[in-house]
Parts: sequence; C-alpha cells; structure tokens
Amino acid sequence: MNKELLFAQTLEQIRALAKEQGNCVSQEQVQEAFAALELNGDQLQMVYDYLVKHKVGIGTPVNPDDYLSNEERDYLQDYMNELAELPTYTEGEITAFSISAMAGETSAQQRLLEVYLKDVVDVAKLYAGQGVFLEDLIGEGNVALTIGVTMVGSLEKPEEVGGMLMQMVMNAMEDCIQENADVKKQDEKIADKVNQVAMKAKELAEALHRKVTVEELREETGMSEKRILDAIRMSGFRMEDIEVEEYKDGENNV
Repeated sequence: MNKELLFAQTLEQIRALAKEQGNCVSQEQVQEAFAALELNGDQLQMVYDYLVKHKVGIGTPVNPDDYLSNEERDYLQDYMNELAELPTYTEGEITAFSISAMAGETSAQQRLLEVYLKDVVDVAKLYAGQGVFLEDLIGEGNVALTIGVTMVGSLEKPEEVGGMLMQMVMNAMEDCIQENADVKKQDEKIADKVNQVAMKAKELAEALHRKVTVEELREETGMSEKRILDAIRMSGFRMEDIEVEEYKDGENNV
C-alpha cells in the first residue's frame, strides 16, 4: 500500500475513533495511529490542524458553536426558543415512550420525536461548517428522526432506541453534505467549461475587433462545436463575445 493511501485511511480511522469518543482524540492516539508513516513534528501538526478544522478536539472536545456563522447563530437561537416550549420528560417516561413506540403506538412515537429534537440540533452543530447551512442540516435530521420513530419496532430493547435514531440522523446529515459536495463539484466543472470557452472567445474577439461565430471559434481553437454550444447553453446564452442569437432562438423553439 502506498503512503498516500495509508495516510488517507489512517486519517479516516482517527475521525471514526473521535466520533466514538465524543469528537475528541488524544495526541497519543494520533501518534500511535500514524506511527507506521513515521511523520515528523511538522507533519503531525498538520494532522492536528486538519482534525481541529473538522471539529475533532485534541485532548479536549472542541466547541461546535465556534464554527457557526452569525446567521446560523441567529437561526439557532430562534429555533432553540421554539424547542424550549416543548415538554420535558424523565428518563422513566422516555423509556416508557420507547417501549410503546416499539409496539407501534403513534402517540408514543410523537413523544419520542419531541424528546430527540434537541439532540438533532447537537448533532447538526457537529456537522456545521462543511458546506451545508445549519438550518438545512437540522431539517434533514428532523426528517430522518420522523421516519426513525416509526421504525423502532425492529429493535429488541428500549435502550437501543436513542442510538438507532441518532445514527439515522447522522447518516442523513452526512448524505446531505455529500450530495451538496457532489453538486458543488458538478457546478465547478460546468463553470470551468464555460470559462474556458468564454476566455478563448474573448481572445479571438479582441483580435478580430468583433463578436465571433461558433464556427470561427471552433476553427481557431480546435474545440468541438458541441463543446462550444454546451458552454453557451450552460452560460444561459450570456457569451458576450460570441454570436449566440441563432442558437438561443433555436433553444426557445425546442
């Protein structure tokens, strides 16, 4: 196994370990995990910095609130004020709700939903700062929780309910973050294609002192006509250095 792959796998293992330990690992655990790679002091510090950036505390847990934007803090304050109006329950009541919910009682499932809404917020704060707004993370978590309380009948013990529900919440948030990252990558690819065509068109237009045609751009750059037309469409037909009207008209007639 090459060092790059081993490094990446070890980093993911450390993050998984941190999640099990309340998003915290010790320096000794990090050093032991990376021992085979023989990292020097500067390289280990880069690992520590990466972990802290991803809300993993070194020795002591990080404060998730430190990673929230002002807008997210304002939203969170309003949302927590709403949750404060919900009733509170004892551990005994929560266990009773869990047992009844496992038996399919809808009113107990609703009580469980109320019980774990604040926990969804705590989980969302751990995932904040990864490209998805806190409100959206909480929304995804709440949907997962709503579904989860109807599925607890598959469990054997009421003590397992909280763990199952929070795992569903975490999975939903991680999926949301991944989907957002995939969309962002796709958007970046589109923007790159558009920018490449726009840049070449600008260069040719400056040389000719006028707008250029798709055919001229194709002949000058060697780009395929399809690539140029795709970029024109992806730009919303806003290529100021290319004659696009005939293609725009054709698009409208489709």
